[in-house]
Amino acid sequence: MDVSRALARQSLLVAVVAAVVDSLQLVLCGAFGAAPLAATVLAIGFIAADLALAATPTTGWVVGTAVAQVLVKAGAMIFVHHYGTSTRISDVGFLVAGYRAGAWLGGAVSVATVAGLMVGSVLANLFAAGSVSRDWRSLFVIAATGLVPWLVGRYTMARGAYIAEIEQRERLRQQEHRAALDRALSDERAAIARDLHDVISHHVSAIGIHAGVARIALSRTDAEAATRSLTAVESSSRSAMVDLRRQLDLLHGRDDDGQRQPGLADIDELVERVRAAGLDVRVAISGEPPVLPESLDVMLHRVVQEILTNALRHGREPARLEIGYRPTRVEIRETNPIATAPAPGAGVRRGLDGIRRRVELFGGTVDSGPDRTGSRWDIVVSVPIGAA
Repeated sequence: MDVSRALARQSLLVAVVAAVVDSLQLVLCGAFGAAPLAATVLAIGFIAADLALAATPTTGWVVGTAVAQVLVKAGAMIFVHHYGTSTRISDVGFLVAGYRAGAWLGGAVSVATVAGLMVGSVLANLFAAGSVSRDWRSLFVIAATGLVPWLVGRYTMARGAYIAEIEQRERLRQQEHRAALDRALSDERAAIARDLHDVISHHVSAIGIHAGVARIALSRTDAEAATRSLTAVESSSRSAMVDLRRQLDLLHGRDDDGQRQPGLADIDELVERVRAAGLDVRVAISGEPPVLPESLDVMLHRVVQEILTNALRHGREPARLEIGYRPTRVEIRETNPIATAPAPGAGVRRGLDGIRRRVELFGGTVDSGPDRTGSRWDIVVSVPIGAA
């Protein structure tokens, strides 16, 4: 609305200035002294044709104002020829009409309008042959009176369209940038949620199991067993705080203590914690461990952590963990007896979804579910080494 009002004000200003200048030319050339009545009629025609330029530039109105300017210009030339005024009458409104035809019209209508302006300018000056050189070459200069402003209008329109296209591209680029940023933030939030889920569920599960063992041991006055369980609770709590602190440091962009993220090299420590929590885990490693990219190494550690946590919470011992290093892939397989079928919406489903999303980010696959007998749970993870 502000732009439209500004354009309307500018159009009105141009129309008023054109009307004033064209009217003053009639006064300065002595038209009112030569023929007051005819000069008054001519002045009214100039003012009406020029003020019409302030109207909304629709196709019909632009063509109409151009025709009006040609008629007024012809009338002025006839007046000059008939009354012999010596000063050439200005035609500011005629120039503005040519510009508007180039800037606001397109195609055949625009070309036809400028052709009419050029022909009208030539014919109008031929009526005033006494005040114009009889050299036919001057007719090209006269025709340019309608052509040049039209060309300026065409250039302005093309430049405006070019600027609008650039602005549209910039808006699209900004929209795509914001969309990409939103996707990146969403992915980052999902990754943080998966990391926190892995850390918290693993340690809290171990703490809960050890706390239950300690409670049973205390009820049986088995001080030694209670002490072992409470020690394990303390150790798991401290490990949970270390892992949580590491995650928070990563979120804040800090890594001041130089501690690296855990990888497959830390699997033994992870297995020992699970064993201490009460799950017998048997580990088999085959192949030569390759040098893995850090992001892939951390992801595989988190996957193994979540697999063992699910086995601890929902399975029975013994659990078997197999890690195979192939020439181009890392394969992880875990199997354990099923204690009870997990309830719908239980934590095991969230954990499996997290595992699947992690692995798919690296181009890997996950296959999980009960075996044919329905008594054991199997999960197989396969990730290409070069995917990171």
